[in-house]
Amino acid sequence: MISKLRRLKLHWQILIAIGLAAVAGELAGDTATIGPVTWYAVFDFIGTLFINALKMLIVPLISSSIIVGVAGIGASGHLGKLGGKTLLFYAVTTLFAILVGLLFINVVRPGLIDGQPVGELLALHGNAAEVLARVGDKGVGDVVQIFLRMVPTNIVAAAAEGSMLGIIFFCLLFGFFMTTIEEQLAGPLFTFWSAVFQVMMKMTEWVMAFAPIGVFGLVARVVAKTGLDAAQPLLVFSLVVLLALLTHLLVTLPLLLRWVGRVSPLAVLRAMTPAMLTAFSTASSSATLPVTMDCLEKEAGVSNRISSFVLPLGATVNMNGTALYECMAAMFLAQAYGLELGITVQFTIVVIALVTSIGVAGIPSASLVAIAIILAAVGLPVEAIAVLFVFDRVLDMVRTSVNVFGDASCAVIIARLEGEETKVLAQRAET
Repeated sequence: MISKLRRLKLHWQILIAIGLAAVAGELAGDTATIGPVTWYAVFDFIGTLFINALKMLIVPLISSSIIVGVAGIGASGHLGKLGGKTLLFYAVTTLFAILVGLLFINVVRPGLIDGQPVGELLALHGNAAEVLARVGDKGVGDVVQIFLRMVPTNIVAAAAEGSMLGIIFFCLLFGFFMTTIEEQLAGPLFTFWSAVFQVMMKMTEWVMAFAPIGVFGLVARVVAKTGLDAAQPLLVFSLVVLLALLTHLLVTLPLLLRWVGRVSPLAVLRAMTPAMLTAFSTASSSATLPVTMDCLEKEAGVSNRISSFVLPLGATVNMNGTALYECMAAMFLAQAYGLELGITVQFTIVVIALVTSIGVAGIPSASLVAIAIILAAVGLPVEAIAVLFVFDRVLDMVRTSVNVFGDASCAVIIARLEGEETKVLAQRAET
């Protein structure tokens, strides 16, 4: 039986684990015991162990990923005109996605039910006063502190303290200046950091192999504490996220295609449908890359010169849907704790979501690591991401499809700006 379960794809294992956890948590409650300990304590131990493993990966994974990514782009010689256009487009669309997420989460406020925080329903640890003490009551004048924290006085201390803004800024600089030194010196450095990144990818895959067990503990702990009432706020949050993702997919990106690329959004959407369906089923931009390139070149008519550079780079650094979700998840958890986050904290979330969507894009379940980074940076308990697992798989599939369409939209617009005549240009009159 166990061997058959292991042969299932990871997302099916996680969905089964969630179902079993709901049953186990409901039956056990928070008082039933197994020997001298409660079942709740067992669930809590399993879930906490998994969360600790994820947190363990954050600093080395982010550091190696950003350094290798920045150095790789520079070393490839594509940091010129084409690279500049591509990176600018990716940054702009990701920022738009984050702002769409912020708009929906602030207007709908799914972390509240009848005006009351849902923290107790979700069995979130810590009370609002404790969390608020960490987050702080900051105003617009404190925005400057964000930029001061970006330049740490001691990078080792920043890593030990989990000061991700400082780590990210240092790694961006380190990766860039690696490309400015002699090849005989830069080569070994690039090899070293590439090796670190590959090792961290393997470690992440290994940790995620235990995700069904970790998710079982996390979900069972919540259900044992609160019953199935926790499903209601999570369902509302998930629906709001889906609405925001669809808004970015069907409004923001099509407007850019229409007004910047001067192409038919509907034509691009039709051309990319097979790739988006593949992304939906695999929840992996990287795994979908061959299909994305095939659709873009054969159906949209974009040249291989553009697609071979823009799409692999996009599969690594352009995560519109992921960034939108990271931002909304952090804000939802803040609302669940009963916190009113000021403009400074929300600005911090925007900045970190923008950068971490680049830094962790290539790893499995990237959003979980990125959300942990955001929560730690703004002072929210990292353990709170446990409640997001329930509907995460479905949301992951949708946001991956949005990521892929964002990559394709960029490639089409870049091709247009480079003077290419693509198939979709012939259909610009369509709506």
